[in-house]
Amino acid sequence: MSTNDSPEISAASRHVAAANADNADLKALIRTIPDFPKPGIQFRDVTTLLLDRCGFSSCVGRMAAAAPGPVDLVAGVEARGFLFAGALADRLNAGVLLIRKDGKLPGATIAEDYALEYGQDRIAMHADACAPDARVLLVDDLIATGGTARAAVRLLRKAGARVVQAQFLVDLPELGGADALRKDGVDVHALVAFEGH
Repeated sequence: MSTNDSPEISAASRHVAAANADNADLKALIRTIPDFPKPGIQFRDVTTLLLDRCGFSSCVGRMAAAAPGPVDLVAGVEARGFLFAGALADRLNAGVLLIRKDGKLPGATIAEDYALEYGQDRIAMHADACAPDARVLLVDDLIATGGTARAAVRLLRKAGARVVQAQFLVDLPELGGADALRKDGVDVHALVAFEGH
């Protein structure tokens, strides 16, 4: 029996191995800060990758290469998602759509609620931000439980967009967000994955 067939190897561990196969250089640029924001959490800090111009450029190039054909818009989720969305949109010859916390956009908006560990939050986008049937690539720095990303997909679909893919620099597979997005019918791509929380 190969190691990959071992029942001790979880599906999350296989996702980690697959995501890291070709991107070890990028993973090495992401700093882990233990016990932030609370004890037991291993915070994956992508700001160290952003500081490295070659690393950031490589990251954006690899994300662009993974895009499923032409897109009309790259939707970035507040706030670090904006950085990747702007850079990717430039490479993909697309516009940038901002998905923000409710109350931050000046024009008429549509919004979507999502659950937090304790309570709810809401994200919004301009009501006229995308044309019906627009091909949209959703981007954020990290996917954990997937609450925000799933709400963003619902919001984009409410506007009539086709979410062709959701991309992340980091996936935390054990938290299940990427799998939840796949169950919602979204193609998910992440460059690297980390085990644990």
